[in-house]
Amino acid sequence: MAQTIHRGIKAMIDEANAEIETISAKDAITLIGKDDVVIVDIRDPREIERDGKIPGAFSCTRGMLEFWIDPNSPYAKPIFQEDKKFIFHCAGGLRSALAAKTAKDMGLKPVAHMGGGFAAWRDAGGPIEAWEPKKKG
Repeated sequence: MAQTIHRGIKAMIDEANAEIETISAKDAITLIGKDDVVIVDIRDPREIERDGKIPGAFSCTRGMLEFWIDPNSPYAKPIFQEDKKFIFHCAGGLRSALAAKTAKDMGLKPVAHMGGGFAAWRDAGGPIEAWEPKKKG
């Protein structure tokens, strides 16, 4: 029997965009290096390896987001406990809208997402650094 989806991805993204702040790539570029801002890259590691990353961005795959934000999780990351603004981005701006809404719903604040994602960043002339594997040892 076929599944009946009552609330699809388009509705979820529309709801997220209605509730969260969207920052343009052009504006996000001006925030690079600010002490009170964390740019959170939720793309898959293969995307980062292929396309590069925003300098200084914190990488957190979408699948670990809730676990890394929650201070009571065994996977909690200290960066999400800091008093900063968190700007989420993905490749095109869809996953990051959902991620920012989830983070906001969990109580993280302030949060936003970068409209158009990494593609918009690249098109706006934002700096990009090549992916480098972690050094072992």
